[in-house]
Amino acid sequence: MASSTTARRNATVLHMLVAMAVLFIPVILITQLFTRNPEPPVTAIDWQPVAQQAASESEYEVLAPASLPAGWIATRARFIPTGQPVFGGDPAVGDTFQLGFLSPEQRYVGLDQRDVAPEQLVATVTRNGRPDGTIEAQGRTWERMVSDDGRTRSLVSTREGAVTIVSGDLPYEALGAFATTLEPVG
Repeated sequence: MASSTTARRNATVLHMLVAMAVLFIPVILITQLFTRNPEPPVTAIDWQPVAQQAASESEYEVLAPASLPAGWIATRARFIPTGQPVFGGDPAVGDTFQLGFLSPEQRYVGLDQRDVAPEQLVATVTRNGRPDGTIEAQGRTWERMVSDDGRTRSLVSTREGAVTIVSGDLPYEALGAFATTLEPVG
């Protein structure tokens, strides 16, 4: 009789394990399916036509990178002439040129230029950054700025009424290296 009790106990344990597997395997699969966040594909864009348009329509010297090392990907290029609607529908206060790139390390670097209301653009792009010294790059003196949380750093240069901002979540040295690639378009 002991062997039939042991056999029933073993069958009960086996049935319990099978029932747990039937319940937990779908839960694990569903959890895996909904918690994976695949990296979205990066779409490279051709930024040169936008830079040419900005250079031909703007009163200021439009700058763009002339020789980035291999692996840099342009992800944003936009020129908004004065008076044209921007995000939210308000008219652009000045000719605004914007470029965005991903470095080979997948770090974003932005280039923003405008000829009117530079203080407003600086505050927005630098995330209300505060001065943090200066740096020399490409024959310009750039004011270093850092956001309150210390994450976003920016280089700001004003010349002939237009402001140029290089920004990203990178050290100043990396932003300075990017700034050394900037040359007038056209």
